[in-house]
Amino acid sequence: MKDFQMNRRQALIAGGLGTASMSMPGSVLGSDKLDARGNAVAADKNCIFVLLCGGPSHLDTWDMKPNAPESYRGPYKSISTKVPGMRINEMHTRLSKLTDQFTLINSMTHPGAISNHFDAMHNLLSGQSVKRVQNGVPDDQPYLGSFVAKHKPSRRNIVSNAWLIKCVGRPVFCAPNLALGGYLGSAYAPVFVGSANNHPAMEKFTPPKIYDLADEKRLDQRRKLLGSIESNALAKDALGQDWGNLREKAYDAMTRPEGREAFEMNREPTKVRERYGMHPLGQNLLLARRMVEAGVRFVTVNGWAGQSNVGKKGPPSSSWDMHGGNMGMGDAFGNGSYGMGFCLPRLDQALAGLFTDLKERGMMDNTLVVVTGEFGRTPKVLTQKPPGRQHWPKCFSSILAGCGIGGGHVYGKTDKYGASVTSNPVRPEELAATIYHALDIPLTDLLIESGGARPITTGKPVMELFG
Repeated sequence: MKDFQMNRRQALIAGGLGTASMSMPGSVLGSDKLDARGNAVAADKNCIFVLLCGGPSHLDTWDMKPNAPESYRGPYKSISTKVPGMRINEMHTRLSKLTDQFTLINSMTHPGAISNHFDAMHNLLSGQSVKRVQNGVPDDQPYLGSFVAKHKPSRRNIVSNAWLIKCVGRPVFCAPNLALGGYLGSAYAPVFVGSANNHPAMEKFTPPKIYDLADEKRLDQRRKLLGSIESNALAKDALGQDWGNLREKAYDAMTRPEGREAFEMNREPTKVRERYGMHPLGQNLLLARRMVEAGVRFVTVNGWAGQSNVGKKGPPSSSWDMHGGNMGMGDAFGNGSYGMGFCLPRLDQALAGLFTDLKERGMMDNTLVVVTGEFGRTPKVLTQKPPGRQHWPKCFSSILAGCGIGGGHVYGKTDKYGASVTSNPVRPEELAATIYHALDIPLTDLLIESGGARPITTGKPVMELFG
């Protein structure tokens, strides 16, 4: 239970995630459609959001500067890709053949010099650029998955918002509203699945569960008791109705034992699992694909690459905070847990596996894939041993694919040192608006809450990204 973190709402619906019927042949739990083989296929759009917690270096991944001095460009070479003029890190050998399937944004930016993980991740996930958290100002803005769960809830007996392996705890990598749902309330917070010690790459991966199937009678009794103590006044309240609907969906899902098969990764063909990579990042992306097939609307995947056998072990569930020696994290360009020599090949394999799998299954039209960190890294390599790069909010890179996003494009530019954006800046607001637009969520919708009417975002979608 310790690796399945829940609030009160999540305790009710967590079993729905662990036991709802997922990707079962011929099983349609809502108004979704069937493919040619009779398998359930999500008819509505969904999102797989790959969060590279810690902030990977844009200069060593997607926005390389081969003509800059070595103190800036680092030790890696760039390679050509399927798209003329698009060059990426030499370790992205698989992705280099798939660049026609995604758009690369090299002009992501945080205005206001946000340089800490806490604020940067909060703003990225909430779609805003206000430096509120660091200044001690409360901010109850919901995160992307919560908005999607509110506006586009799953039509099957399953949760709408899930998170695969929570990033390491406060104050690092943990945004304040991560498990709360912001002003939308905990009914729209993500359900957390797995941990560094229990993930789908492990042979004995244990799916989330909160009850024993043999105890269905007792569960039914508890359900009836809960229903009996809900007042008529609460039932008439919007929040109360949300609670009631979630409880019923949870009960329906929990009583479907066949749904546990979704977490039995050995049911996937070996070649598919190996395509993604037999490591936490690869297998979590595969699990994310299974979830969106099942009807989960928004799945955030922590981009943890796992633990390297070289050097000092990194903190559980963290990979991309590549400071180097001054933080005791080893060589940022080496093969340790915080080394790009270890992390980038795994990222390359996992993302290539996901893109290939989604395309083969005909899922790219309905599945938006977003890959991003919360910020970038300093243009100049730190003169320390072992080397690394510090936080850099002024520019970083993101990848978008699917749901109408055009492939084979690079949007935005930075200067010759990768220090600042020189064209087409994209702030968290624009990224959020682009995600909502891709998922067919009207940007004009106002959420009427106790504090008044609030827009879901103040940004505008980057329409140039759509093909």
